[in-house]
Amino acid sequence: MSSPTPDPDVAFQRVEGEMVLVHLKTNQIFALNATGARFWELFAEGRPRAEIEAVMLSEFDVESEVLVEEIDSLLVELVRERLVRA
Repeated sequence: MSSPTPDPDVAFQRVEGEMVLVHLKTNQIFALNATGARFWELFAEGRPRAEIEAVMLSEFDVESEVLVEEIDSLLVELVRERLVRA
């Protein structure tokens, strides 16, 4: 997936360890767990993918290959839900 970006119509806020995403045009609500929330924070800041992975590898006890797969899966789901533009 090349250079995905958050959809500009998505608002988000951290709530009790989760990140809640709301698509303002569809009122769709999507919640991310703690690791997904951290990804979204870094992603929404516009950080490059390599930097996001490096930060998350330093903050979470996870193998690089597993993290890459999880980020890929999350991005596919977020694109499908129209929360991210590919």
